[in-house]
Amino acid sequence: MIPFGFTFKKADLHQLSVQASILLCCNDSEEDMFGDYDSFCGNDSLLAQVDDIEHKYLQDKNMNVKAAREITVGNLQSGIHQKKQDNFSASEKPSVLKADEEAACQVHDRDLVDGSREPAESLLDDLPSSQLLYFEKMNELSSAFRMSPDSKGRSECVNSSSDKIRSPLSYCADAEHRNRPMDFSSDTKCVLLKTESLKDHLKSAMTGNAKAQTLQVSKTKQLKEAILSEEIFVARKAIESSSVDIGPFYGLPSKVKDLFRQLRGIETLYEWQHDCLMLESLQQRKNLIYSLPTSGGKTLVAEIMILQELLCRQKDVLMILPYVAIVQEKIRGLSSFGIELGFLVEEYAGSKGRFPPIKRRVKKSLYIATIEKGHALVNSLIETERISDLGLVVVDELHMLGEGSRGAILEITLAKILYTSKNTQIVGMSATLNNVGDLQKFLRAEYYTNNFRPVELKEYVKIRDTIYAVDSKTENGFTFSRLLNFKYSSYLEKADPDHIIALVTEVIPNYSCLIFCPTKKNCENVASMVCKYLKKEFRAHREKEKQDLVKNLKSIGNGSVCPVLKQTIPFGVAYHHSGLTNDERKSIEEAYSSGVLCLLACTATLAAGVNLPARRVILRAPYVANDFLKKNQYKQMIGRAGRAGIDDAGESILIVQEKDKHLVRDLVNSPLENCYSNLLLELTKGMQSLLLSLVGLKIAVTCDEVNNFMCGTLLGVQQQLLSKEKSLSELIKDGLENLIEKGLLKGRISEKGHNSECTLTITPLGKATYKGSIDLAYCNLLYRDLKKGLEGLILESNLHLLYLATPYDVTSSCSPDWMIYLRQFNQLSAAEQKVADIVGVPESFITKKASGQAIRKNVDSAVVNRLYLTFVLYNLVKETNIWNVSEKFNMSRGYVQNLLNSAASFASCLLHFCEELEEFWVYKALLTELTKQLTYCVKTELIPLMEVAGVLEARAKQLYNAGYKTLAHLANANPETLIKMIEHLSRRQAKQIVSSAKMLLSEKAEALQEEVEELLKVPTDIPGTH
Repeated sequence: MIPFGFTFKKADLHQLSVQASILLCCNDSEEDMFGDYDSFCGNDSLLAQVDDIEHKYLQDKNMNVKAAREITVGNLQSGIHQKKQDNFSASEKPSVLKADEEAACQVHDRDLVDGSREPAESLLDDLPSSQLLYFEKMNELSSAFRMSPDSKGRSECVNSSSDKIRSPLSYCADAEHRNRPMDFSSDTKCVLLKTESLKDHLKSAMTGNAKAQTLQVSKTKQLKEAILSEEIFVARKAIESSSVDIGPFYGLPSKVKDLFRQLRGIETLYEWQHDCLMLESLQQRKNLIYSLPTSGGKTLVAEIMILQELLCRQKDVLMILPYVAIVQEKIRGLSSFGIELGFLVEEYAGSKGRFPPIKRRVKKSLYIATIEKGHALVNSLIETERISDLGLVVVDELHMLGEGSRGAILEITLAKILYTSKNTQIVGMSATLNNVGDLQKFLRAEYYTNNFRPVELKEYVKIRDTIYAVDSKTENGFTFSRLLNFKYSSYLEKADPDHIIALVTEVIPNYSCLIFCPTKKNCENVASMVCKYLKKEFRAHREKEKQDLVKNLKSIGNGSVCPVLKQTIPFGVAYHHSGLTNDERKSIEEAYSSGVLCLLACTATLAAGVNLPARRVILRAPYVANDFLKKNQYKQMIGRAGRAGIDDAGESILIVQEKDKHLVRDLVNSPLENCYSNLLLELTKGMQSLLLSLVGLKIAVTCDEVNNFMCGTLLGVQQQLLSKEKSLSELIKDGLENLIEKGLLKGRISEKGHNSECTLTITPLGKATYKGSIDLAYCNLLYRDLKKGLEGLILESNLHLLYLATPYDVTSSCSPDWMIYLRQFNQLSAAEQKVADIVGVPESFITKKASGQAIRKNVDSAVVNRLYLTFVLYNLVKETNIWNVSEKFNMSRGYVQNLLNSAASFASCLLHFCEELEEFWVYKALLTELTKQLTYCVKTELIPLMEVAGVLEARAKQLYNAGYKTLAHLANANPETLIKMIEHLSRRQAKQIVSSAKMLLSEKAEALQEEVEELLKVPTDIPGTH
């Protein structure tokens, strides 16, 4: 018997390999394949040689299991040492000994495979299939030596279940055998001693090999796949057993570690990230809230948890992000992981997203959603009884719970998950949390916090020409730092009284700088003013790339470029606010990230949006619009200072006028604002919307059940603080009565103590309202408008449909230019002019308004404004050029862009609303096409390319003109070829485009496959089969 730890020499292996091959070719008969092997080829037979080698290593008659164990322990120790060297963590703390020993056993068991990945790969490729199968058999035998009786039972269970798994994650029926810790109990010693000799094993292996077919697939590829699958299998089993050491990389295959290195440049985790991932509460699948300063690396921890859920626990994941731009950025960033690791990444933002999502048979899905779409997705999963498929929900910017209607929607979403799925884990993260106790109680969560920041942040305030360091230890909160060293002429002093030029020229052009301004107009003024007084040397810095950026912006605007940007970009300066189009914003962000632009004058929205850090952050004034800065906003803005891996430190400078000095002192030294429920403040989007969907989804259909649910919301936790006049049950009663009055619910609300079990039911209109995510303030009005449209829908053009798809909530901010209104009206055909009459805006009204005459007839201003915005959308859909339309209507192009985005989203909601009401069947097909037109607003041939995350109109045109005309073209493109053919495309962007296209193509193919399998599935209730 060969002792554990025994290995053949390479020469022996080669010789045995050749002879085994000859042997197997000699005889096809299983019965007498070996016969009396001693006389088969005399003393030179293969098996005789094996016998000799075996005895040579067993000459010492006293060698027993103890010796074998010593060899094993030696290997174990080297395995432990190797594992510690490879551990992907900055933490130097030793792990639990027991966990290390188990991990070491796993490393030892994989030594043969891992060690052969590079030098031995070619050797294994040269071996015949029979030899490979032989090694596999030997591997199983060595596992059998180490198996304990109870682990054997578990392995049988694994083997029986693993046959069902056929994804790339699971080619590992025997993975548990190969990764189980060794057990040298007395029983196992007996097994070792009784085990039959190697000759017999080889003999039986050869018998099977002779009948085995030659492998057609690359053996190297098979080995790599087997290693990845085995690691995933081990990780999954380890997580299920709540082991402390959960695998090669936090329960994930080592390939994940390699992907983070290749795609993100991440070599090691910060110590806090390691500690957080190893929290006992996470191992026990408790909910978690964690809070760290901006740029601390919170997202990476969330991504590792997401991958654990998708790969190891085989559950779907929902990630909720605050803005569409961040959703698209995350889609681009994670698509590469999905392609490599075999899961789907699905976008739920704007008008995108399928309700309910397709139920996948094999691959798991990562849904990346905005707050609104995340809520609709959760509703659809509850309705189809699939909420338990959701293993994990990750919420970024958890502090948004306290921000208006979006906060109310987020609270509703999380409360529903908590109430309907006991197995779904919720993880929330934020840089700005204060009353964590309330949030912990609401989410039933543990809390982890750390003050870690990869780059030190130095906070300053500037008063006149003096800079003070923020120091909470001193009496007045500030200590003198320095005087500004910049000579100002009297003329420059008047133009730049806040010394912005002095502050920015200390860092640009070699380093980056952000200036946060209170208003959009202020951003443009600051950018222009800075460039006016910068030296000409600034133009020389990366001049060619800045010229290319101006050309790119010109092509985006079809020949038009913003005069401010045309003036500022040559100096490396630009502005960034909601007045830019999506394409312009993306181009400016990319140029800033790559260092072509070194200074951005921006509004507060950039602080909460995409990640654009800087060496220095300047706050132009302690205001956002006319409101004094909140501590949360201040923290988010200054959090952009300091770029990990580039800067040693980051600086923030708040420019303060003398009159605001005391307010700023309070601001920098005050705690963060508390996070309060918005369910009461946002009544139609909050409390009433929640009550309606609770009944509609049958989560709670009696007053008692509704009361029970509401106690579990953040409002329920904070009811004493937020509602002093009425109790929670009274608020619920008022809300339900209001819904019954609106015709959205049916039932009777009894007085307290009288038949509180009366069941409430939802009306068709109520169901359509919550499924379409329609604001309850407009649902009855929308129903009337659609009903009226049925009486005479004008389909000569899509003007009438566009009116119905124009959002109600944007009309209040619109002030029509009456001359433009009249000009647009006169350009309509007779049938289109009739639309204005049908909706209630007669031609005479527009004419009188344009000529300044008095109006006697009362016309609804909301309808008038809505039709004006419809004209804007009508021109957009016809021309597909935001620049031309914004000039035609004298609006900012950013306003037109936002109107288009809102209309696309509302059209999608309208479609879901109409799907629930049979009387509106005619709208379904019409709205499907209209939603697509509004979502992309480009020529039809560009739509397939714009479906790819991050590909906007300008890029789609470039790709189309270069010959990439379909999704398949992009999915199969070579990134290096793309870089050569497409101007202003970086290698990183090219790789992301290809990955996103592959992911989208894979998703569509999977959906079709699911449809095919569903069609071919044999029904279980065929009559006469039982």
